[in-house]
Amino acid sequence: MIKHIAIIFIYICINSLLVGQRTIIHAGSLIDGKSKKVVKQYSIIIEKGIITSVVKGYAKPKNDDTVINLKDKTVLPGWIDMHVHLSGESNPQAYGEDFYMNPEDVAYRAIPWIEKTLMAGFTTVRDLGGEVILSARDAINKGYINGPRIFAAGVSIGTTGGHADQTSGLNRALRGDPGPYEGVINGADDARKAVRQRYKDGSDLIKITATGGVLSVAKNGLNPQFTENEIKAIVETAKDYDMFVAAQHTESKVCNEPLEVV
Repeated sequence: MIKHIAIIFIYICINSLLVGQRTIIHAGSLIDGKSKKVVKQYSIIIEKGIITSVVKGYAKPKNDDTVINLKDKTVLPGWIDMHVHLSGESNPQAYGEDFYMNPEDVAYRAIPWIEKTLMAGFTTVRDLGGEVILSARDAINKGYINGPRIFAAGVSIGTTGGHADQTSGLNRALRGDPGPYEGVINGADDARKAVRQRYKDGSDLIKITATGGVLSVAKNGLNPQFTENEIKAIVETAKDYDMFVAAQHTESKVCNEPLEVV
């Protein structure tokens, strides 16, 4: 049944790109997310990628409308995943990939994962860390590949030695000194520059690693990794660009720190 339901998701993503053209979905059964009942024989009207109406019966198309016949299927709203990493996966080899995989390799590898996410029923996801996903997002929006609507943070922002410092755990000769461009900050000025760099890169939102994570190679994955001034600078600068800030944390006492400076 999931496979049948998922068919609609691909069509919606493709047809939403046809500006000015309506798409009508004839649904045999519909779960609308509001009613407690499954209703029968409904039409979903989509214009410019937005569902504008849901009407009883099978609406008659106009001359240039696209009709998707799902009269023998069950249709329901797409799911939303607020924390994904579509360009990578956790395995023993993942930490060494930067040494032998180019960004293009990572992007092409992500395509089947992106498509699987869509076919699992997720029509919108928030990707919280990964530079190449910005290009994947654009490719979906342009109709080059099939995938969900992506809101991408791009490169995560952390502090030196923190969870988002990709040089942690490397041979000392290979670490270098990453800065705001790479998402590593120290101080309020660095914080502002890192946010502006994400804006320049085309990020939809900002992701910070307020603490380490369960897979962190930092010395301590639970302690706070930002000062209050750094978080405040990030939030204020992001607000200037109408961007939200997502904060990762694994320690309950750190949970409220980003909220207290908003």
